[in-house]
Amino acid sequence: MTTAGPQRPEFSLLTSDDLVTGEAVALDLPPASLGSRLASGLIDVVVTVTLLIVLVIVFGLVSLSTDPAARDAIVIAVTLVVFLVVPVTVETLARGRSLGKLALGLRAVRDDAGPISFHHAMVRTLIGVVETYVFFGVPAFFSMLLSSRGKRLGDYAAGTYVVRTRVALRLAYPPPMPPHLAGWAARADIASLPTGLALGVRQYLGRLNDLDPYSRAAVGARLANEVSEHVSPLPPPGTAPEHFLCAVVAARRERDLARLRREQGFRQRLTSSR
Repeated sequence: MTTAGPQRPEFSLLTSDDLVTGEAVALDLPPASLGSRLASGLIDVVVTVTLLIVLVIVFGLVSLSTDPAARDAIVIAVTLVVFLVVPVTVETLARGRSLGKLALGLRAVRDDAGPISFHHAMVRTLIGVVETYVFFGVPAFFSMLLSSRGKRLGDYAAGTYVVRTRVALRLAYPPPMPPHLAGWAARADIASLPTGLALGVRQYLGRLNDLDPYSRAAVGARLANEVSEHVSPLPPPGTAPEHFLCAVVAARRERDLARLRREQGFRQRLTSSR
């Protein structure tokens, strides 16, 4: 795809939820710094240890009358829940966030900037327990220090990294209409895209030349699949995802501008008739 026209940047300060499409694409979010990773990790450790102490005391008092073997089993079960079940559940349901990440404005994403799944959260947590509690965070610290993306060993194993979500985004100038899709776009019914999806498309199109071929194809296909739910009929078979997305963005922009002009003209007529 060729991007014509001046590259006039647009600035937009957005919340973390606005930055995420249905696929949680975070193309323009920078990796978290070492300091923020350490601070969020410290918060998670304090919360985890506090929860462990509270639960051990509570279940210890409840099981005073039971035999020692049962008490040992309860302690083991509580430890597994606190160190494994709770972190994996929270990070999966919160789409890559823990309490520490939420407090620092961070989120764990896949290497292609997509959302993590239960599998990613499980691998990150299992290795994180060893890194953080067995070796006191030393392997994690040096791994994040040497990695350009601030990855700890759990990130390497899971194929993830942590990004900052509280940032001011630069959105590239809207892409032009691909000439070979102009006729289709003029006839197609293209609904307004949800805010998060529209931003994800704009971020993707603005960084096409910076993405490696695999990420460019994979992310483009996911976004095109989401956008196709708002378009009828679909573009001609064989249309490249980036061309399809360019056409949709350009068509929506032209239609929205035309609607705004009509509304402005209507207001002016109402005002002048008084």
